[in-house]
Amino acid sequence: MLATVIASIVVFALLFTGMAIGSILANKPVKGSCGGLATLGMKQGCEICGGDQDACDENSREVNAKRAGELGQDVLKT
Repeated sequence: MLATVIASIVVFALLFTGMAIGSILANKPVKGSCGGLATLGMKQGCEICGGDQDACDENSREVNAKRAGELGQDVLKT
């Protein structure tokens, strides 16, 4: 039983490592899935933006600036 657990952990570690190497070598940004609220027609139900893409972008900038400030990084706002 212990051998099975260890073998499973090793297999998953190899899979994660392979996916990470593939993602690095592909040199493409990570994207979300094709799903989400928009495909269900529920984008207007978003608690943050209410369907307004500009509000979502502004919120993302604020969150990123706050996180960078917590880490002591200097962020240029665009």
